[in-house]
Amino acid sequence: MARLNESHSFAERGRNGDSMDRLRVTRIACIVLVCVACTISSQAQTLSSLFGFDQTDGDNPLGALVQGANGNFYGTTSSDFGSGYGTAFEITPEGALTTLYTFCSLTNCADGAYPTSGLTLAKDGNFYGVTNDGGTENYGTFFKITPEGKLTTLYSFCSQANCADGTYPTAGLLQAANGNFYGVTAYGGATGFGTIFEITMAGTLTTLYNFCSQSNCADGGIPFGSLVQAKDGAFYGTTASGGAYGPYQYGTVYKLTASGKLITLYSFCSQTNCADGRYPTSGLVLAKNGNLYGTTAWGGPFLSLCNNGTGCGTLFEITPTGKLTTLYNFCSLTNCTDGDLPLAALIQARNGKLYGTTPYGGEYDYGTVFELTLVGGLTTVHSFDYSDGSQPEAPLLQAPSGSFYGTTLEGGSAGWGTVFRLSQE
Repeated sequence: MARLNESHSFAERGRNGDSMDRLRVTRIACIVLVCVACTISSQAQTLSSLFGFDQTDGDNPLGALVQGANGNFYGTTSSDFGSGYGTAFEITPEGALTTLYTFCSLTNCADGAYPTSGLTLAKDGNFYGVTNDGGTENYGTFFKITPEGKLTTLYSFCSQANCADGTYPTAGLLQAANGNFYGVTAYGGATGFGTIFEITMAGTLTTLYNFCSQSNCADGGIPFGSLVQAKDGAFYGTTASGGAYGPYQYGTVYKLTASGKLITLYSFCSQTNCADGRYPTSGLVLAKNGNLYGTTAWGGPFLSLCNNGTGCGTLFEITPTGKLTTLYNFCSLTNCTDGDLPLAALIQARNGKLYGTTPYGGEYDYGTVFELTLVGGLTTVHSFDYSDGSQPEAPLLQAPSGSFYGTTLEGGSAGWGTVFRLSQE
């Protein structure tokens, strides 16, 4: 079975050249309007490694964690560099891990392989997710797993002629108020540039939109990020390519209305030298002020510092009508100690600030956790040093205790990734 090139591989390509292959992209610093926004002080926070993967219990966790009703956390390992096909796991707040399921346990990986996007806790108390490989057609699956670890494969992608239902679902799922799940496939569909889909808890799939349906892919293509839903029922998301400048260009922010109409709100690289960013590979967060916030993996003003002159990445704000403001450009600080290549979606914490991660940069170049005010003031909260993890590429989770939980793709006690807690003091 041919393996999909996962996001880490895409990130490595991002650091070495400007190519859009199968999954993800890279680096930047501190500009608000024309003024440099300096980093600001923050409440002291301490990072603790709760668990280090060693391949016997999975490796390379790439998806976000979710907290179950019992207070424990649930997630997946992607086996991005390992010899396996990924796992689903449960971990207590103290760090005791249980492997719930090992993927590719069935012949020809009919149960799926490489779950890179984590799990979604549904209203029925079970967890749902996607794998971006495996299944009956080897193009990914939609599955349900109980808190005890019983897995049911509900749908295999590319089940329709010419893969009209999409291939390689890489983003996490959103359960809407109607109980159905909404997600994207990175490829496949009527044009081959990905889809937006709705799928019921029983596994009935409806394709809502095929990207690159407009001339020259003006509507975008190759979506990697999860969807977010506004109060009016509309969905918002990003594509990593396409937009106003062609099918293999710089990506978009889009809105899908409740009636199924797609509106391109913004095409990246609209400013000189892509000062507004390029290649948004993560989803958006809808903040309490009604605006959306996200990241671009490349672009920004510091072109010469990163990725063979393609920029270090940005943090942006965009209104529901499409007005975009760049809040921060990574690599503003010497040696990129503020981080670079932001790949994960942001979250808004209870204090109103945004939190996220970069897989590179920081004091040791193994990635960072950062805090961002809504006006663009960035604080590097933690720099990973490999012993406590390396390359955090998943969104953070804030628990009721106020602490943040997350994963790193590599590093830790055995080098195969970690689960960590960032607690406030």
